[in-house]
Amino acid sequence: QVQLVESGGGLVQAGGSLRLSCAASGIIRSSDVMGWYRQAPGKQRELVATSTSGDSTNYADSVKGRFTISRDNAKNTVYLQMNDLKVEDTATYYCNVWRWPVDYWGQGTQVTVSS
Repeated sequence: QVQLVESGGGLVQAGGSLRLSCAASGIIRSSDVMGWYRQAPGKQRELVATSTSGDSTNYADSVKGRFTISRDNAKNTVYLQMNDLKVEDTATYYCNVWRWPVDYWGQGTQVTVSS
């Protein structure tokens, strides 16, 4: 069982930065896929970034070059550094751990970007 708690969300002006953190209560395995998703009002939840074993990362096209995902397995934590934020990045951001065959989700943290 893995429990995830996100932090670091908030209100920021366009062009600003935020760093999200996700702390896992259980032990994170190197084989776990860790990621961030987001959901804006009235829209479906979408992938933002994932990190797999071996430091392989994947990003949504909309955040490439602006967001960076990183993980610290020793601290059971995954991070999302968000730079050059845009109004359209406004959403609730969810941490995810996929450990076959189970998906674990955090409760979400709100990110609001003002123009």
